[in-house]
Amino acid sequence: MTEDAVVDVPDRELLTIGSFAARARLSAKALRLYDRLGLLAPAHVDEATGYRYYRAGQVERARLVAMLRQLDMPLARIAEVVAADDGPTAAALLGTYWADVEARVAGQRTLAEYLRGRLSGRSSEMYEKFAVETVDVPGQVVITETRHVLAGELPAWIGASLGRLESAARECGGVTAPPFVVYHSEVSMESDGPAESCVPVADEAAARAWVEEHGRAHGAKVRVHPAQRLAYTRITKAQVAHPQIMAAFEAVEEWIAREGLEQAGPCREVYFADWAAAGAEDPVCDVAFPVS
Repeated sequence: MTEDAVVDVPDRELLTIGSFAARARLSAKALRLYDRLGLLAPAHVDEATGYRYYRAGQVERARLVAMLRQLDMPLARIAEVVAADDGPTAAALLGTYWADVEARVAGQRTLAEYLRGRLSGRSSEMYEKFAVETVDVPGQVVITETRHVLAGELPAWIGASLGRLESAARECGGVTAPPFVVYHSEVSMESDGPAESCVPVADEAAARAWVEEHGRAHGAKVRVHPAQRLAYTRITKAQVAHPQIMAAFEAVEEWIAREGLEQAGPCREVYFADWAAAGAEDPVCDVAFPVS
């Protein structure tokens, strides 16, 4: 006798897995998987045979799980949706997930377009969109945080670390120049840098005292950066997103080589505008390399 067979069970409202699968338009194999994943448990499991039985009222949930899996939704998020107390809550959870999907796909689409440009030899056309200049930056005392971070974690960490450092700077004579982030090695989905957030401050002694008293929690340090010349290009808030910003970095590198200059240190992003108040097309950041 198979699990799909019609058997006599105490509750006549229960359906064998075969009957339930037919109603739900799913396979028995899929139902066993949903049970194993904790997404749809049978209403009753026979202790002697291990056969699974379902109620007709579980059909809608079974179909919902199947459709959510077609969206490649992670199992944990499917569990949240099907466990929601009401329809609007479940719909909101789905909406949040799908917004994340669309954002990821938009980023992948942009990356694909960027790579097509590179592979087809049109890199120079992309670089022409960026105006590169140089600026002389005086020596600076900076308070910093350094962290190994992947690309997906980078925006949140930059915002949090610069926020902490700018708050600290108020006790160190104030911020004397735009904050910046230095990349000591590549930050991508596979490479974790490290990256270093830096905020220039006025009072070196006060900065060292603050780091000694408060900086250990996030590994804050004080550094003295010498005067240097930067080659940079100014980009908008929209262009800061990956991979658009990659083209900006490469445009500056290409300009440096064309001008016969040498890179004299790691690249950086200098944030000179109010990020929260800026619109997508507002200039917010300089992508820069120290040069000699």
